[in-house]
Amino acid sequence: MWRILHILAIGALLASAAYVYSAKYQTIYAEEQVVKTRHLIAKERDSINVLRAEYAHLTRPERLQQLADGALQMQALALNQIVKPESLPSPVAKVDSIGRTLE
Repeated sequence: MWRILHILAIGALLASAAYVYSAKYQTIYAEEQVVKTRHLIAKERDSINVLRAEYAHLTRPERLQQLADGALQMQALALNQIVKPESLPSPVAKVDSIGRTLE
């Protein structure tokens, strides 16, 4: 009887050791995945910061003005081109040609 209990106790001890061993290595693997994910997040944040810096560099007003002057060949705005809203013509009333035909 005692032999069976000893064998069962040793079996339970080995089973619990195997379980703890597997739990330990699962935890180590999960920690490595967390570290890799943190590194990827940091790398993406750096990439985002580089893209923001490039965007700020490309959208500088003096650079855009140079491009507009060179490529668009636009004329400067004359003062007589600026009008007040009161001097604009009034909008034309919409004509419902289908409604007229039905009447």
